[in-house]
Amino acid sequence: MKSMATDTAKEVEIHEKQLPLHCPMPGAPLWARHPRVFLDVAREGETRCPYCGTLYVYKGAPVKGH
Repeated sequence: MKSMATDTAKEVEIHEKQLPLHCPMPGAPLWARHPRVFLDVAREGETRCPYCGTLYVYKGAPVKGH
């Protein structure tokens, strides 16, 4: 039996204006919300939300700083 996270998972492209990234994103319907978690997508280029399984792929410029 598949988990609910893999059945509803999707892929979202992220750009530098959307950083810092957190899931769920603004505008998510109330029924799809889970506790907010901040994700470091810029360092690795992609990351997956541990709650809903959404894959976030970074398509922006390299991040400067620490």
